[in-house]
Amino acid sequence: MRILRDYILKEFSHAFLLSIVVFTFILLVGNIIKLADLVINKGVDILSVLKLFLFLVPWLLSFTLPVAALTAVILTFGRLSSDGELTAMKANGISLYRVAFPILMVGVIFSFASFFINDQISPNASYLSRKVVKEIGIRRPTAYLEEGTFIRGFENYVIFIYEIKGNKLKNIRIYQPQEGKPTRTIVAESGEINSIPEKNTIELRLFNGTSEEPSPTDAESFYKLNFMTYYMTLDLSKIFNKEKIQKKTREMTINELNQEISNFLSQKIDPTQLYVEIYKKINMAIACFILVLMGIPLGIKAHRSEKSIGFGISLLFFALYWGLFLVGVAVSLKGKVSLFSGVSLPVTPAVGVSLPNVIFFLLGAGLFVNTARR
Repeated sequence: MRILRDYILKEFSHAFLLSIVVFTFILLVGNIIKLADLVINKGVDILSVLKLFLFLVPWLLSFTLPVAALTAVILTFGRLSSDGELTAMKANGISLYRVAFPILMVGVIFSFASFFINDQISPNASYLSRKVVKEIGIRRPTAYLEEGTFIRGFENYVIFIYEIKGNKLKNIRIYQPQEGKPTRTIVAESGEINSIPEKNTIELRLFNGTSEEPSPTDAESFYKLNFMTYYMTLDLSKIFNKEKIQKKTREMTINELNQEISNFLSQKIDPTQLYVEIYKKINMAIACFILVLMGIPLGIKAHRSEKSIGFGISLLFFALYWGLFLVGVAVSLKGKVSLFSGVSLPVTPAVGVSLPNVIFFLLGAGLFVNTARR
């Protein structure tokens, strides 16, 4: 049995490594393009971008670990089934339960590993990623600016920039809404932006444009001022506050979430969202074992050794699982589910978020037992 166990685990490990590399790379592609843009077009140093890249990986593993485990199981048992090896094992008195036991134990290990990633590594990595973004924003404010979109948060200004290359700007529109008064507008053909980190400000130098300035005789009206060069100083404190960055809900560990729940309850604030986040971490970890359990009969029934078939089946079932998981989260946040004729059923976070795992576990266990009896 030791030889058989090692053989199956070897098959599984090869398929798992292939799967996790493929799925992680697919999810990384879009982010790599954005990170490359920070280096090439916005002048962000490579070290900061590498930090952002490394901090992104744990969050991606929360998704790629379960789907890679499912794919690896389907590929492994699909090949064993198509080559007739499972039939030979059964003919020699080796049941599917004994064959699958090592893989199920791997599923348990993956669940524990996934829980640690979801609870400790991923939240802290996301938090550190935001700190790096803050540092980049102070040193390289153009990394925060995005061309072709309205940028808010700079004091009372709304900024629109058509083109950004490094610290050079083209076709700039700056609006200063004023309550009860007309909106002041500044237009410039080009400009450049420079950071002053020690003062937590940026200097905006505009060239060849017009500025609407308040009339000295009537504060309600403006007159147009043509300029060759116009200087503005923008405060970054509202966007990149020097104070400690507050953690978002998904950046908290379960211990931190429980502490926050206690604070919410003492202040009579509804902590449902925090409970949902806790059960999301737990159930996304459990998903590794459940998808491994389901993947065994799926691989045997597929009876195919082609990797494309295995990838296709795993993506289909993971999409179904993830869709149901999102529904469970939405219902949990709402606190109830509507049935018919205005009748609604209360749903707790524990029930709503755990429902996909319960359904897939019952389905997977049923398929597994049915396959083992044949």
